[in-house]
Amino acid sequence: MDAKQFVDEKTEEIRQTVGGQRALVALSGGVDSSVVAALGHRALGDRLVALFIDDGLMRQDEGPMVAEAFATLGIEVQIQDRSEQFFAVLAGITDPEEKRKAFRDTFYKTLGAAVRDSGAKFMLQGTIAPDILETKGGVKTQHNVLEQIGLDTAVYGLAILEPLRELFKPQVREVARELSLPESIAERMPFPGPGLATRIVGEVTPERVATARAATVIVEDELSALQPFQCMAVLLSDRATGLQDGKRIFGQIIVVRSVESEDAMTATPTEVEWDVLRRIQERICAEVPGVIKVLYDLTPKPPSTIEYI
Repeated sequence: MDAKQFVDEKTEEIRQTVGGQRALVALSGGVDSSVVAALGHRALGDRLVALFIDDGLMRQDEGPMVAEAFATLGIEVQIQDRSEQFFAVLAGITDPEEKRKAFRDTFYKTLGAAVRDSGAKFMLQGTIAPDILETKGGVKTQHNVLEQIGLDTAVYGLAILEPLRELFKPQVREVARELSLPESIAERMPFPGPGLATRIVGEVTPERVATARAATVIVEDELSALQPFQCMAVLLSDRATGLQDGKRIFGQIIVVRSVESEDAMTATPTEVEWDVLRRIQERICAEVPGVIKVLYDLTPKPPSTIEYI
């Protein structure tokens, strides 16, 4: 792929499709949506509305970080807090596919309303090839795949443009570098659209998200020097007996997962030194309330997927 040619072609394609109308980009801060935002801004200027939906499922301080990063690129990011809506929809759901579908429906209803309120006629999103392949293949439902599996986007009041739908992650990063996006965005590890909901086995609640989020900060910090393709903390639904302050407790279990991959279609576990794993365990048990056991996942993809749900 010629990244410069791709940027020129997609910029013109967006400009021609949107015409004199406005468009909205669903921006999460990941490399895929960031590249789409940069392409959209290049094509449309201030006729592009950049929106960050705070669904309550993102990493620590994600919204302000995204807004600050894009302000340096001359792109103003609007932040809307919709966390109560997402938690209400996810309440009581434990089945992985049902969680993903509930998230998807709420996500697009929220964006549909935002598109109408902004006066936009189109929505740009960062769907890439693996999203489509895994959804169509029945591996798991990616929240940003609709038309490719026969779902009518008109029910949400959206006309969706997906300029990256034929690319894999390494190619997206090439485009990010061509667009001069900061390294902190261009090389950022993947993070799922449904956020920490994909890293919580069982019901998604604000309290359980807070546990997964706090553990995530530690895992990403301790493994940053290894620069894995993707690393995460996963909260299981099971509990385990442990000791805390000399007393028996029935505590939470965190799984640490770190993988190496080129395109997210296959992955191998990162070989992490014992001292690093031990330090992660000690910090999580000391700093994350209620966690009594920390495990490390050694499973490649396949047979596992990278994310847990």
